[in-house]
Order: sequence, then structure tokens, then C-alpha cells
Amino acid sequence: MPDSRLAVGAETPGDELVAAVQAWIAEYVPAAWREAAAGGSRAIRAVRSRADYEAWYPVFGRSGLVAPTWPIEYGGLDLPPASARLVEAELRPYNLGRLNPLGIHNAASALFAHGTEEQRLRFLPPIVRAEEIWCQLFSEPGAGSDLASLSTRAILDSEEWVVNGQKVWTTWGFAADFAVLLARTDPDVPKRGGLTYFLIDLHQPGVDIRPLRHITGEVDFCEVFLDGARVPDTQRVGGVNDGWRVAGATLSGERQMVSGSGSGGVDRIGGGGIAGLIALARRISDSGRPGGWDDPVVRQELMTLYSEDAIRGWTNLRVRALLRAGRVPGAESSVGKVASGSLNQRTQMLATDLLGAYATAWAADGETSYADALPYEVKGMLRSRANTIEGGTTEVNKNILAERVLGLPREPDPWHGKPWREVPRS
Repeated sequence: MPDSRLAVGAETPGDELVAAVQAWIAEYVPAAWREAAAGGSRAIRAVRSRADYEAWYPVFGRSGLVAPTWPIEYGGLDLPPASARLVEAELRPYNLGRLNPLGIHNAASALFAHGTEEQRLRFLPPIVRAEEIWCQLFSEPGAGSDLASLSTRAILDSEEWVVNGQKVWTTWGFAADFAVLLARTDPDVPKRGGLTYFLIDLHQPGVDIRPLRHITGEVDFCEVFLDGARVPDTQRVGGVNDGWRVAGATLSGERQMVSGSGSGGVDRIGGGGIAGLIALARRISDSGRPGGWDDPVVRQELMTLYSEDAIRGWTNLRVRALLRAGRVPGAESSVGKVASGSLNQRTQMLATDLLGAYATAWAADGETSYADALPYEVKGMLRSRANTIEGGTTEVNKNILAERVLGLPREPDPWHGKPWREVPRS
């Protein structure tokens, strides 16, 4: 494996940094991928399969470019946010999506905010290199929007915790090696006060992962059954019964992740971004079909989405700046989540509208699956329907904004402050 790490740091001037990234791209990104980049993400996908990208990814993972703001010892380049933006601008045309987004955003956010140095050194470098894939075991059949009511139990047995319960809507659980886990360790205190946060190895007896198929015909989600699974106490993040506070870092990271534009190459939230939508409109007009870039109404719709996407990007930059400063993002991540869920749905719906009849009929044969036959834009539109649910529903995030930003009173809760054991559950 070549030593692909960039020899740059926090003090590297911007022009030297850009030159170093360009040199790295020329040396390490395959020539066919570089040549296809001029044609956009579609052209890249035509010459680069998922298997090709996964085989090449260790080169990217060792470069420091996957998470350039992270300290060097954790797998990054220790760059300030402004320098990291220069890096991203150079990488963007090549569609180098991160293969371990739940590790980079969800697990790492909690480790940076509440983990020990030993935990960070153990888990963060393999996360960056995608050597250990992560998922998140939070939601349960009876605890989705009201996550704090979860019932999965963890009981201390000497120096290990024994975990029993069920989780659901676990994204990419079938491919994961580790998971962040929120479990109840004290049922006799109010629901938020009896939770503890763990890092659990999924390759062990007592972990049963069952895939769930969604509307596009593919499998992204899973349900996970935990029956006597064990977690060493050294893989507990934060204090016992302090898991709700630790989980706040993960939830903020998750909201930031699903506040991006389009899928980022890893099918994160569904469909392509605004640049791809504009390119689609231009292709429609170039082909002589109506309803493309030449239509002033379509251009107005595109520019509305373009403006909203720019605002979304600036909001995400505020969240990243807080993370860089060592603070856990608060309401900012909820602002981005509420805005981006609706924005991405409208973006993907417009892409489908631009296709016209091509979005309602497509070629398929007996050897092609439903999922593979779906046009890219239709698949993105269907996947985006979950955007206002996943990562915290829009309703929950609006409540967060109402209470923490606008200072509105909480809704009446007759069970507030009662022990979890006494609260009725479905």
C-alpha cells in the first residue's frame, strides 16, 4: 500500500496546500476517473464501479484528506476550516465520497466530545480509513421520535455490560463492524437520566442483524436483536447514566450528515445536488425537449433551490466551526436538518418532474432488478421521502428550535420527571 499521506499542516499557505492536493490527485486518483470528472458524477460512475472505489479507498483513507480538520494522530491533517474548504474544492469534481459516514459523523462526534484519549486513538484512525465500518443502534420499535423512552437494557457484569433488546432502522447495519449503542442502565430514574452510551462490537454471539428492504427495492436499513451481547466497560463513552448528553453529540453529527446536498456518492440522503439538477435541465434543453434550462419558469425554480442550497451550506459551515472549536453543536444542526429535509425532497421532485414521461416508464427485463432499473432521479426522489423522518423527524427538530432558540414553553407532559419504569409505553 503506497504512503499517500499529504505532507501539509495547519501552517501550510493556501496556494501550497492547493498545489499539494492537485499533485496528490494527479498521482493517486486513477487517470480514467480524472478524465471522467469533466463530465460530472454520472460520467465518473460510468467508469468507476463501487467495487473499484472500495478497492482504491485505502489510498484515500491514508492520505489525511478524508477528514482534513482532524488531528494527525487520528487520521486527519490538522487543517483549520478555511484550509479544509480549499481541500474540498479540489476534491469535489472527483466525487470522492466517504465510505464510512456513520463512523465519521456519528461515532466520531461523540468520541471527540466525550471519549477518552485511548478510545480516540483506538477507534478514529480505522474510522477514517474505513477499516471498521460503523452503524448506530439508537431507534427502537417503541422509541423513535421519543428516543429517550428506549427499553434496551445494559447490566454490568464484572467489567462487561450485558445487553438485551431490539433496535430498528439501523442504516447499513448489515455491513457494520461496530455500532454506537444507547441502552438503559437505570430504569428507576427519569428516562433521560438512566441511559449510557457504548461502542459495541457487532461480530459476536448475541447480535442478530436482519435487513429491511425499502421502497426503491434496495436494502439500507436493518433491525438488530441483542440477546446477551457484551460490551467491555472500556468501550463506554462518558459516565454511567450520562448517555443522553453523549448521544447529543452523535445526533448533532447525524443531523449535519443528512443536511448535505444530494447523496455525496454514498446514497446518504437520496439523489444528486443542485449542480446535477442544473446539468440535467441543460441536457434536456440541448436535446430539444421542452421544460429544461431554456424554460424561464424552470430556471426560476432552479435558482430558488440554488439559493436555498447555498444557505444550507453556510449553516453546515457554522456547525463544523463549532466542532473544530471543541464545542458540541446545538440548535444549529437542527436548523440545517429541518431546512435540508424539505429542500432535498423538493430538489429530487424537480429532477423527476424534469424527466417527464421518462420518470414514469423505463426499460427493464427479466434479468434486471427493480432497483437497478429505476432511473437515478426516480430512485433519488423515492429515497428522499425519508429525509424528514431520519436523523430526527422534522417535528422533533422544530420543537428543539422552538424551545431552545425561540424560548417557547415545553408541551405539558404529565410524566415529566417520573421514573422510566413508571411511564406507560406502547
